[in-house]
Amino acid sequence: MNQRVIVGIIIGALLGVVCIVGASLRMPGELSNVYLFSFWLNRLLMGLVIGLFPRLTSLKISIIRGILLGALVSFAFYSATEFFDFTGFIAGIVYGIIIESVLYLKIKKH
Repeated sequence: MNQRVIVGIIIGALLGVVCIVGASLRMPGELSNVYLFSFWLNRLLMGLVIGLFPRLTSLKISIIRGILLGALVSFAFYSATEFFDFTGFIAGIVYGIIIESVLYLKIKKH
C-alpha cells in the first residue's frame, strides 16, 4: 500500500471521529451507534478512495477532485439513510477537500 493511501485512510478515520462528535452534538440521543459507526466508516472509505487516486499537478484541480469524490462518497451514505442528514452530506464534501488538500501538500509524487 502506498503512503498516499495510508495517510488518506488515517485522515478519513480522524475526520470520521470529528463527524461522530458533530452529529452527536447536533442530534443528541437521536442517532444509534450503528448510524454513528456507519458515518465514521463512510469518512474512512472517503480517505481510502481519495488516497487511491494519484497526486495531481495542481492544488486547484486537486481541490475540485476532493469536492467531487467527497460528494460522491458522502452521497452514498446520505442516500442510504433516505436523505436524513444534509449537514452531514455537506460536511463530507468539506472533508473531501481537506483530505485531498492534505494529501497534495504532504505526500510528494515519487
